[in-house]
Amino acid sequence: MDDELEELKKRKLQQLQQQQYGAQAQAVQQEQAQAEYEAKKQTILRQILTPEARERLSTLKMTKSELVESVEMQLISLAQSGRLQAKIDDAKLKSLLIQLQPKKREMQIRRV
Repeated sequence: MDDELEELKKRKLQQLQQQQYGAQAQAVQQEQAQAEYEAKKQTILRQILTPEARERLSTLKMTKSELVESVEMQLISLAQSGRLQAKIDDAKLKSLLIQLQPKKREMQIRRV
């Protein structure tokens, strides 16, 4: 009886260890895929943006990460489709960011 119980415990422990190893391996693969994706994205952005424009995007990413992600994806898709003829400089990027930002509503306080 004790031998069977010990054998069941060993099997269960082995099964749990295999599940944990599988989950860790999957997490490592996901991290590697994400790192590869980011590296490719940065390579493309280096090709289509001037250093000043890249610096502006990286600075803006700290406060408006969703907006920057959207702009980056749009620029990459334009570059991959061949619709960009020249590098995007800081002035062009600034005007693009202004166009893509949501309009703010003016607040007026009236005292009666």
